Amino acid sequence: MVATAVACSKLGTDLNQVIAIVTAAPDSLEEYDTLVPGAAALNGAGDTVPATILWTSLDTVLTVLNDTTGKTVVSHTRQTGRLQAHLGNLFSNPIAIRTLAAADTLFATGVIADTVTLSATTPPDSLSDSLQVELADTIESSAGADSLTVPLAGRPVVYAITYATPGAATLVKTDTAHALVTLDTVTTGANGVAFVKVRLLADALPDSIVVTARARRAIGDTVPGSPVTFFVRFQP
Repeated sequence: MVATAVACSKLGTDLNQVIAIVTAAPDSLEEYDTLVPGAAALNGAGDTVPATILWTSLDTVLTVLNDTTGKTVVSHTRQTGRLQAHLGNLFSNPIAIRTLAAADTLFATGVIADTVTLSATTPPDSLSDSLQVELADTIESSAGADSLTVPLAGRPVVYAITYATPGAATLVKTDTAHALVTLDTVTTGANGVAFVKVRLLADALPDSIVVTARARRAIGDTVPGSPVTFFVRFQP
């Protein structure tokens, strides 16, 4: 998501006068990442004009490292900070940016290979076990003890069927689902865990179904551990 803000001054008779600053920035930033917001000055005709726009943080949640580029880092996580651009006495509306703990590991918390026996249930069903991953922030101990893994809730994990006969199987988030889904985004729960299951749709038993789980940080970088790969086999 991208947050945008516009600031406007009173419109005079000179259309070349800068009357507005248009800004844009992601709505969230993770610890250890950097953010560079965008800004443009507009004149009375609505055209972009060259201008030196400066950036500042309105609180201690975010730190602006360079006031001309707006390069910003997180000072305090799990809060909301505000950035503001200005050109002389013209100030933009504040841009709210949520600060997140760094997602630095994604790992499987259960089986990565599952064999589904269709005749094992009454009536027969082809639902696999949960294909679970946990997204977490790893905090290193300053005293040399074991690192602490902190689960991250409310983060997206993308599951995809990467190998299967077309239409042979589907990803499901609820046990009653049967619609064909080969790509789905699941939000991690309070324990940092996301999961899907696989259901067979075709009459013929396919080869192994391969499913991957990936997570990205707020700026788009892939979280280490991605992709986690799962294998699901079906037998009579």
